[in-house]
Amino acid sequence: MGVAIRRAGEGDRADVVGLLDEAFMRDPVSSWLFPDEERRRSRHSALMDVFLDLAFAEGHVDIAEDGSAVALWWSVPAGPAHEDAADGPAQLRRAVDPDNERVEVIGRLTSEIHPTDRPHQYLHMIAVKPERQGEGVGTELVGSVLERCDRDGLHAYLEASNERSRELYLRLGFVDMGNAFDLPDGPRMWPMWREPQGS
Repeated sequence: MGVAIRRAGEGDRADVVGLLDEAFMRDPVSSWLFPDEERRRSRHSALMDVFLDLAFAEGHVDIAEDGSAVALWWSVPAGPAHEDAADGPAQLRRAVDPDNERVEVIGRLTSEIHPTDRPHQYLHMIAVKPERQGEGVGTELVGSVLERCDRDGLHAYLEASNERSRELYLRLGFVDMGNAFDLPDGPRMWPMWREPQGS
C-alpha cells in the first residue's frame, strides 16, 4: 500500500485531536466513559487532547502524511511507575471532566494491569478516519513501529478496546495476556503483548 508516515508535532495538534475524537467517538470504551452522548460530544475531545500531551511527553506520535491515521506510542521502562504517576488518573479526571469518576476508574484499572517487568513500546491509541477503515492504513502505521521493535529487540503492549481491533493485533503478532477485564457495567478490554520477532 505504501502509506507515507511521519512524526507528528505540536503543529499537528488540531488535526490529531480531531481525528482521535472522530474515530473514537462511538468506540465502546468512549461510550462507557461518557454514556450521555451530549456530554461525550462536549468533553471527548478534551480527553483526546490530554492523551496527545501524554504521548508527546512519554513517547511519540506517528501520522499518515495524508492525515488518514494516527498512532500514539509511549516508551515504557521496566520497573514500577514513578510515585507521582499514582495520582495520574485523578489528575486526568480533574483536567477532562471532574464530575465523571469513570475517567479516573479506567485510568486506575489500566494502570493496575500494565506490565512492569520489561521495557516496551505501548500503543496507547490508534485512530483511522472512519471512511478509510479496512484499507490497511492502520496496519501500516502500527507495522512501521513493530518493524523497529523486531529490529531492536523491543517488546510491545496495548489494550484492545473491541473485538475487531483485537483480531487485527492478533494478526500482527500480539497475544492475549490472559487477563481480559470488563469495565464496571461496561465493555471488555484485552491486554495484549508482543515479543520481538525474528526475520
